Amino acid sequence: MSSIFYIDGEYVPSTDASIPADDLAVLRGYGVFDFMRTYNGKPFHLDAHLKRLENSARLIELDLPNSLDDIRRITLETIARNGYPESNVRIVVTGGTSPDNITPNGGARLLVMVTPHKPLPEAWYRDGVKIITNRTERYLPEAKTINYIPAIVALKKARKQNAVDAIYVDKTDSVLEGTTTNLFAFLGDRLITPGKAVLLGITRQAVLELASDRFAVEVSDLKLDDLMRADEVFITASNKEICPVRQVDDQIIGQGVPGPKTRFLMERFAHLTAAYGNM
Repeated sequence: MSSIFYIDGEYVPSTDASIPADDLAVLRGYGVFDFMRTYNGKPFHLDAHLKRLENSARLIELDLPNSLDDIRRITLETIARNGYPESNVRIVVTGGTSPDNITPNGGARLLVMVTPHKPLPEAWYRDGVKIITNRTERYLPEAKTINYIPAIVALKKARKQNAVDAIYVDKTDSVLEGTTTNLFAFLGDRLITPGKAVLLGITRQAVLELASDRFAVEVSDLKLDDLMRADEVFITASNKEICPVRQVDDQIIGQGVPGPKTRFLMERFAHLTAAYGNM
């Protein structure tokens, strides 16, 4: 059964969804997107995702084809038309067509794609996951662009090592973020997450708020050596939520199982999302 997508002004079956081959998204990888999931049928922090979409477009000098209010309405309508118990939602703004195939010409396209949400493996959350490090620095890391070449290359490397994600490390040995995740590390009771040269995740922000009354939260530089000696590590993302890390490269983290502080935050996040949209 196909989903219903919103494609540049029309609601169409996903099997019929298309954009012109000369769109700058196809020719040059020029565009932005945002991704979220629903809880109780409601998109998690939709307005925060839309503001981030707007900021991403501003950073790459792409004019949105619709107002945020319109994008919000279209997103909710697309979710409703699909009627899934829980959904994954991807909002994309493409660069549009261009007379010289490189210069934006003001014809950006809006796409809203809704698919059924599928839970990730339970073992990830019970046992923890492996991640690897990768020497990469993204261009415009604060923008969520559709150009994912560094991420795809890094993730392929991770999969070859039975890891679920690759974490970017810069030339100064500062740990940044994953290909699709933010990173947190516990050093004692200090909870540290990088704050510069990273995409500011919506789940990341929710975790910062959930942790603020229990731990000493620091948004600051995190060196690779500190990551390797951390007591607990976890990654966050809209689809992964809070995912505990048991191993970084060849280094076992803590006791090699999800730690008590991470589990505490996982429980808090589960309570938050269970009640989301019903408050």
